[in-house]
Amino acid sequence: MQTSFTDKQLLDKDNKSSESIIRKCVHCGMCNATCPTYCVNGNELEGPRGRIYLIKDMIENKKPANKKIVQHIDSCLSCYSCMTTCPSGVNYMHLIDHGRNYVEETYKRPLIDRIFRNILSYVLPRPKVFLLMAILTKIVKPFSFLLPKFLKNSLELMPSKIPSKKLKEKKIYEAESGKKISRVALLTGCVQRVISPEINESTIRLLTRHNVEVVVMQDIDCCGSLNHHLGKKDLAHASFTKNIESWHQEYLDNGLDAIISNTSGCGTTLKDYGHIFKNNNDLKKKAKKISELTKDITEYLDENLKLKINLDKEKKYKIAYHSACSMQHGQKVHQQPKDLISKTGNDVLDIPEGHLCCGSAGTYNILHQKMATTLLRNKVKNIEKISPDFISTGNIGCMTQISNGTKIPIIHTVELLDWFTGGPKPQKLKNF
Repeated sequence: MQTSFTDKQLLDKDNKSSESIIRKCVHCGMCNATCPTYCVNGNELEGPRGRIYLIKDMIENKKPANKKIVQHIDSCLSCYSCMTTCPSGVNYMHLIDHGRNYVEETYKRPLIDRIFRNILSYVLPRPKVFLLMAILTKIVKPFSFLLPKFLKNSLELMPSKIPSKKLKEKKIYEAESGKKISRVALLTGCVQRVISPEINESTIRLLTRHNVEVVVMQDIDCCGSLNHHLGKKDLAHASFTKNIESWHQEYLDNGLDAIISNTSGCGTTLKDYGHIFKNNNDLKKKAKKISELTKDITEYLDENLKLKINLDKEKKYKIAYHSACSMQHGQKVHQQPKDLISKTGNDVLDIPEGHLCCGSAGTYNILHQKMATTLLRNKVKNIEKISPDFISTGNIGCMTQISNGTKIPIIHTVELLDWFTGGPKPQKLKNF
C-alpha cells in the first residue's frame, strides 16, 4: 500500500513503525475472509483492510478520529486471525494498537462511554477491587430485570459463585520431590484469580509434581493488556514497566527458566513487551528478555516436560479443543495443547471454523454485546455439531464467554492435564 508520510512525520517512531506495516499490505483482501466482524456484516470498514485504510488516513493526514472511525476501530476484536491469513506479513496487531492510542489522543468519547471504560480500566486489573465488585453484583443480580439491557447483560458475565477459597500467593512453591529441575515464575492474572483460582492451583500442582519450582511475584497483578487494548497507553505502560522490572530482578537474583502464562491473552501481551519497548533505551533489553522467557503453560509443558500421565482411567472422553485467538493467532501456539490432550488417551475434536473468535476478546463482550452475542452463537453452534463430552481451552475469557452459551462444561487445559497426572477431578466435571 502506498504511503505519503512526510520526513518529519517519520521522525516519530510509532509513525515509522506503522508506515512500514502499512506498506506491506497488497490490498488482496484475504484477511477479510477470516475476520469475524467482516464475516458477520460484510462491511469493508469492518475488516482489517478497511481498518488499515482508516488508520493510515488518520495518522498520515493528522486527522483527529471521528465517531465513524472510532466505531470501526473499536469493533475490531484484536483476534489477529487476519495475521495468520495474511500472505504479506502485515503486523496488524501493532498497527491496530497504534490506531487505538491515536483514537484516545484525538477523540473525546461520549460521557457515558468514558465513564464505563474508566470503570473497566480501574476495576478489572485490580483483583481485590474486582472481587468486591463480584460480591456486589451477586447482591444486585436478583434485581437485574430493573436495569437497562446493556447493564443486565454485563452482569451475566460476572461469576455466579464467589470462590470459597483463593490461591494463597506465597512467593515460592517448591518442587514436590525437593529436587527441582527448573524454576519458573507464574503470572496468576487479575480477573482469573478471582473467577477461577482453581486454574492457578492446577498449574502449580502440575508443575511442582513434575519437579518445577514455581515463584509467584506478589507485586504483579495485571499484565497490562486490558488497558493496552482500551488505548490507555500510560496506564498500560505503567503495568508493563512494573512487571518487567520485577521479573527481571528475580531473573538476575535467583534465576528463571521461564515466565508461565495460563491466560493466553496475557501471554500474547507479555511476548510483545520487547516490541513495545524497542525504542526505550532504559527498558528494551529487559523487556526483550521478559518476552523471550514468556511461555504459555502448554507451550512450556510440550517443550520441557515429559508428563507422568495416568492412562489407566476407566473412561475416556471426547474433548472439543477451543483454540483461543490469542493462542493460535497471537502466539502461534495451536498444536501443542492438542498434542498434550491426546497424550491423556482422550479424543481431541477440532471445532468447525475454529479459527473464528468466540466474541470474548478481553472487554469486547461487555462493550460490543450485539456482535459478541452473534459470534458466541456461531461458536456454540459449531461446538454442538461435534457433540463433545466437554470443552477444553487455555483462556479464562473464552471460558466465561462460551459457558454463557452452552451447558457443555468447559475447563482449562491445565485442569485436564493436572487431573490426568494425579490431580483432582475438575469441579465442573463432577457429574462425569
